[in-house]
Amino acid sequence: MQNKIALIFDFDDTLVPDSTNALLRHIEVDIKEFWTQKVQQLMNSNWDPVPAYMYMLLKESQNGKHISKQTLQEVGRNLLFNEGVIDFFDNIKSDFSALSKEIELEFYIVSGGIGEIIRNSAISQHFTHIWSCELAYNKEDLIEFPSNIVSFTDKTRYLFQISKGIVGKKAFSNPYEVNNKIEADKIVIPFENMIYIGDGYTDIPCFSMIKKNEGFTFAVYNQDDKDKYSRALHFMEQNRVTNLHSANFTKSSDLYNSILLAIQSIIEKIKENLK
Repeated sequence: MQNKIALIFDFDDTLVPDSTNALLRHIEVDIKEFWTQKVQQLMNSNWDPVPAYMYMLLKESQNGKHISKQTLQEVGRNLLFNEGVIDFFDNIKSDFSALSKEIELEFYIVSGGIGEIIRNSAISQHFTHIWSCELAYNKEDLIEFPSNIVSFTDKTRYLFQISKGIVGKKAFSNPYEVNNKIEADKIVIPFENMIYIGDGYTDIPCFSMIKKNEGFTFAVYNQDDKDKYSRALHFMEQNRVTNLHSANFTKSSDLYNSILLAIQSIIEKIKENLK
């Protein structure tokens, strides 16, 4: 059992209120109409939700909203985070250090949100790697076409990359490398050393894979939104997640303490296996 632990996050509605909605507000697009009419119309025609919303963003840009790389970066810099998120990473690093000096803790994001927004957010420096939807740009730096889409089971691909250590520059040098079989002793972070935190339907494959392999999974929800609470509760009822919490990352919150207890449990298992 290797001596690294991965704390893996979804982004939208997990660490921040929806960042795509933040973009829509920034470019003055009606949020309700965008999702319930424009995107839903595509989904009614058998589109996957993630390429559907990205396609509609491209249409908005082409129809006069002119979404540029700079636009996305500005939205990222001005994101508002869920309670406690800004201080969470330093707090958990400090508590982790008190538990173990020999074991490493790494942070990752696997998101169906837009990478240019996420990478320009106030917490991006904490992550070893961020996987997300990406966009190509034209000569005027306006969004032109999706270059990467992350949706549902796509997310599990990146769990395998974390497990095999295909992160950082290595993640881009050979996109097929993740399919190569490797010996058990070459695994960098086993699934049982992973903790996954998410809120939505696209997280279900990751919830299932990590929980099945004895890792920890936490569903979070906005406590002011009954629909999102109901969705998260459904994950609990289906045994997809280890526990369910409000998306409050402040130190001593139930979520923070549960994450810390999960880390402590993995540390104990690693130490026992290293004896």
